[in-house]
Amino acid sequence: MARKAFEHFEAVSAVIPGEGGYHAAIAVKALGGAGAPSFHKVLEGQTFKTAHAADEAAAKELTRLKDVKEDSDLLW
Repeated sequence: MARKAFEHFEAVSAVIPGEGGYHAAIAVKALGGAGAPSFHKVLEGQTFKTAHAADEAAAKELTRLKDVKEDSDLLW
């Protein structure tokens, strides 16, 4: 799991299990905030055979992430 911190949010690589495999995702949570993170699928349309492969792909996408907006949307 890769992590990237911004001024008000933290983003981490994540995996979403799905039919036929796993999807790469980025989970976002407010720094110091309580509650569940919001998950954003990345590399839409791609499914990975293992959770490890999906997490590696998500970690690579995380390096491209520029910031997180107030509503937790990703800013590329």
